[in-house]
Amino acid sequence: MLTTWLTEQFGITVPVVSAPMGGVSGGRLAAAVSAAGGLGMVGIGYEPAATLTAEAAVARAGGRPFGIGLIAWVAEGRPDLVEAAIEAKPALLSLSFGAYAQHVAAARSAGVLVATQAGTVDDAKRAVDAGVDVVVARGGEGGGHGRGDVATLPLLQAVLDAVDVPVLAAGGIATARGLAAVIAAGAAGALVGTAFLACPEGLNQPAARGAIVAASETDTIYTTVLDIGRGIPWPAEYGGRALRNAFADKWHGREDALRADGERAGEAAVWAGQAVGMVQRERPAADVVADLAGAEALLRRFANRA
Repeated sequence: MLTTWLTEQFGITVPVVSAPMGGVSGGRLAAAVSAAGGLGMVGIGYEPAATLTAEAAVARAGGRPFGIGLIAWVAEGRPDLVEAAIEAKPALLSLSFGAYAQHVAAARSAGVLVATQAGTVDDAKRAVDAGVDVVVARGGEGGGHGRGDVATLPLLQAVLDAVDVPVLAAGGIATARGLAAVIAAGAAGALVGTAFLACPEGLNQPAARGAIVAASETDTIYTTVLDIGRGIPWPAEYGGRALRNAFADKWHGREDALRADGERAGEAAVWAGQAVGMVQRERPAADVVADLAGAEALLRRFANRA
């Protein structure tokens, strides 16, 4: 068994945290990941606090540690979300993409560890100054929202050198090889999202899972137009990576024209990272975690060669 800060802190056997993906990462998926040896996360986007409470109850019923992830800029105007998240007593609370520092002390005083996703070294340093327990170095390859400035591997190396708290890697990690690579670099584990997008335990629809399975690694786009077209006021520095669609292809690079035109995105965005080409079939979350656990054998093999 790979032993890192992550496995020891949460009593898990595989150093993997499932990403808190809104509209996908409900309590059932979180419980399945945790039951398989990882740390499952419930992801709340724009849903009400009652949804958070209900999904957390499903995750908790699995009897294993779980986490909750919130969008910080949404939570700024919805303090009830943070309160509900802390009351749910997750092992880990992730607050990313906006002002989160004001919530760190309350979570930690309730015995909840806090993580945040960092897309630059400066993000990571600010997180440590705010008192977070773990930094997620999220590269631009990752699916969903975040910065698109730096790729995972250069970001991870720089963040590991810059901070003195445990670091998870995120973005482009979907197999045992990817997990082995970031563990070898010094990460405490990986935050993995795209690899879980075709799991039947997720909240996403079968059509979305089918689109994920059919996609290749070149079929994603990092853009802000999908949010502009949905009328969702994400801060400008946080674009999102999703499967390409006609709306994104039409408007990407023409953001001001889109705002002036007012056209609305009719097709739902399917958020996914560049690792999507490695997701080749629908399968249970336990199978995904089991494959990621193969990182241990890879690391042992490489060590023997050395």
